[in-house]
Amino acid sequence: MNSFCKIGLLLIVTLGLCSCSNKEIPTPPISYLALGDSYTIGESVNSSETWPIQLIDSLRVMDISSIPPRIIAKTGWRTDQLRDSLENDLSIGSNYDLVSLLIGVNNQVQGQTVEDFDVEFAGMLAKAISYAGSDPERVIVLSIPDYGKTDFGQYLGGDRISAEIDLYNESIKKNCLLQGVEFFDITPISREVVNDESLLADDNFHPSRKMYREWVELIFSKVHTTILSKR
Repeated sequence: MNSFCKIGLLLIVTLGLCSCSNKEIPTPPISYLALGDSYTIGESVNSSETWPIQLIDSLRVMDISSIPPRIIAKTGWRTDQLRDSLENDLSIGSNYDLVSLLIGVNNQVQGQTVEDFDVEFAGMLAKAISYAGSDPERVIVLSIPDYGKTDFGQYLGGDRISAEIDLYNESIKKNCLLQGVEFFDITPISREVVNDESLLADDNFHPSRKMYREWVELIFSKVHTTILSKR
């Protein structure tokens, strides 16, 4: 082989290697664990309309893919019931890219004192952080919505309910601050049902797709930025 052929062959091989090295390596999809109660599973709306799924869909639009989120939530759960369910489930893992927590309304409904709730929520929040690789920046907490503004809530004593939920949310916010977790106050959105009935699902009690969408709009920017910073 003459020198010109050798140079040509070397050039082809070199260009081929450069081409391969410039290919982008696909970014793996994120993993997401959503913990809570009826507000997380989306009682009275389709599964695609829940706020965790709408959040994942919004991230996908921004080219952040996700494996199907793991949702551990049940209508009626108190903080201790969520905790007990988690303790009996060894399949959850401990390195989620994102963990969300929304719990407490049923503690209030069943008359638990704020002081007792404070202790239980602190433990639940610590467990949520452990599922996020012990990184509190990967955890988000949403405040308890105010069902006292619904017609049924008004029948049960709306002003009292609203005042108690405010106290519960103060406890939640305090614990988030102590443990370095981002707290999102979606309660004002839930109180807009007095002006906009379309924020409620067909049961006239739980949030509709529209309200969940407004929650996502509130939290999206922070979640998106955090996920990008951790990749």
